[in-house]
Amino acid sequence: MGSSAAPRLSIVIVSYRSSDDLALCLPALAASDMAAETEVIVVDNAPGDGTADMLAERFPWVRLVSPGRNLFFCAGNNAGLDVATGEYALLLNPDTVPPPDAMRALVEFMDAHPDYAGATMQLRYPSGEIQRTCSRIPTFRYLLLTQSPLRWLLPGMRRQAERHHWYDDDGWDRTADFDVQAIPGSCTLMRRADLRLDERMLLYFNEDDLARTFAGRKFRFLASPWIEHREKSVTRSAMANRLYFRDMIAYVRIHHGGAGAALLWLATRPLLWAIQLRWLLRPRA
Repeated sequence: MGSSAAPRLSIVIVSYRSSDDLALCLPALAASDMAAETEVIVVDNAPGDGTADMLAERFPWVRLVSPGRNLFFCAGNNAGLDVATGEYALLLNPDTVPPPDAMRALVEFMDAHPDYAGATMQLRYPSGEIQRTCSRIPTFRYLLLTQSPLRWLLPGMRRQAERHHWYDDDGWDRTADFDVQAIPGSCTLMRRADLRLDERMLLYFNEDDLARTFAGRKFRFLASPWIEHREKSVTRSAMANRLYFRDMIAYVRIHHGGAGAALLWLATRPLLWAIQLRWLLRPRA
């Protein structure tokens, strides 16, 4: 992939024990109709798991970044962006399989719309079901109503907040293009010069932080072509749940201050403990 000229697109993929996913994702990227204008950068967050050897043997055109430790999602993507040279940068999960025309659709949209901060594509499960991605920026009220016992104490208010957050009130079902506030970290295209993730968060809420950084500029959801995404193929774990709540508090501290973070920390403990208990009681395979 790529050529001697500077690439138009840099694709950054953070891998954590994702060699099986990469074995499906990378051939799809090689088949892209923008392959000659694209560089692919894989950040190996799990040294010693065989990913580096697999890439060297099967995908020598991939640029490998080996930090020697797990940088998690935000710092890992930044490490990839540090060596990227494309005009645009796409953060892409390894558990995706893009069709040949997906990359060009994203880049051509951004070329034609310089006022937009970024774009994403419709994501679907392998079954063909459309994933619920893209949302409004989460408000402090939304987080309280959905991530604390208030979700059970005030179910009507919680449902109303969720409908507003996910654009359900607008009647949007993700089958049509749409302007949104926040796009998913699993498929984020922006101009490379604009794209940087806040490393105070490790894995989650990076898309919401970007949305706040670029508030006032638009992000676009493109309904076609769609990308297959085997969501959470690596993040189904008790640790991932702990990281979710940890990053939520970090996000709130950044955007709502220390007092807000302290209040939400206290309010969310019961829900976190309930989820962790469910993981402990989960039958072992």
